[in-house]
Amino acid sequence: MKKFVSWNVNGIRAIVRKNFMEVFDAQNADCFGVQETKCQEGQVELDLPGYYQTWSYAEKKGYSGTAVFSREKPIQVVRKTGLEVADVEGRICACEFEPYWFVSVYSPNSQDQLQRLSIREEWDAHLTHLLDDMAKDKPVILCGDLNVAHEPIDLKDPEKNAGHAGFTDAERDDLTRLLDSGFTDTFRYLHPDQADTYTWWSYRERGRLSNTGWRLDYFLVSNDLRDKISGAACLMDIEGSDHCPITLELDI
Repeated sequence: MKKFVSWNVNGIRAIVRKNFMEVFDAQNADCFGVQETKCQEGQVELDLPGYYQTWSYAEKKGYSGTAVFSREKPIQVVRKTGLEVADVEGRICACEFEPYWFVSVYSPNSQDQLQRLSIREEWDAHLTHLLDDMAKDKPVILCGDLNVAHEPIDLKDPEKNAGHAGFTDAERDDLTRLLDSGFTDTFRYLHPDQADTYTWWSYRERGRLSNTGWRLDYFLVSNDLRDKISGAACLMDIEGSDHCPITLELDI
């Protein structure tokens, strides 16, 4: 069995001073994807014995960024894919291993008044094409903050938030298209009707206190791996970021 973890840490330097190492050690993952690292090369040194560290940095300081920490050394790493928002903002860190691709992504937020919705839709189409190409060679495990609640069950107040960033028809339809292209939402596969399970809560609105949240973080796998999904969870009790970690277990 292989275990995978994903966490939008909302700043790796800040969370290392909190509970990151405690969580990392306790999870004992084969691959650990992180998003929103908010650091440049040389700004943080993690002591992760037995793990290879693969980073994808944004050009802008203190912004975006992704990484993968893996027990195995990647055969190859893809950070640049030809889309400006992905390449300049460090939004993709894809590692190829012998049996699969493991891809950590941080999707752009459409922002207030949907200022970046067009950029977001371009990203969604690009990501789907990229993953489809990867999946032609071997199965893909995608993790990360996709910045969208797919269905009404995936956020606390769907009616109030309809049309807002992260719950527009365009963003939800884009995720549906990605899934329809040959991917499975692992959490929903195992827990199709489980409500009140989220991965992000607003700091400003103190959302954790009332569990007013959104499920924005996902593990998606190629349908070839669907029958191997043995566990998928949102670790809602773990704090340190405005997101909680999510986990995936595969019988491979």
